Amino acid sequence: MRYRILGVSQAEDGQGGVVSVGGPRVRALLAALAARAGRVTAPADLIDDVWADDPPQDAQAALQALVGRLRRAVGREAVVSEPGGYRLAADRDDVDLFVFERLVRQGIAALDRGEPAAAARDLADALALWRGPALADLPDRTAAARPEALRSGRS
Repeated sequence: MRYRILGVSQAEDGQGGVVSVGGPRVRALLAALAARAGRVTAPADLIDDVWADDPPQDAQAALQALVGRLRRAVGREAVVSEPGGYRLAADRDDVDLFVFERLVRQGIAALDRGEPAAAARDLADALALWRGPALADLPDRTAAARPEALRSGRS
């Protein structure tokens, strides 16, 4: 499974087909988990990410319901419950945000080595991953500042 969060959040199956993950809250949960791929995230942090300043009355139950919906979409094994929270069972190379950052680093390193053709190729590949604003589904897009700065060359 691959995850795309440089634009509206999407999951892709092994053949590159888009998996329907559901509505805006489920996409926000996917974005929050994918931005921390492979790391456990506390429920309180996920609630903040998904609902920002307006969580529902029983936010814990609402989060559990969203996790269930996301698991039905991407597979039960993709969203792991662990002590302390939830983890998206994905490597950084499975998330376009981290692939973008790696390609930018490679492009900069190629420029430093005096290899402009390799740099242009890596940087073009990095920019091609973008489909819209980073972490577009999160109500508070503060976490998008770094990738968007890299995209525009301000970092």
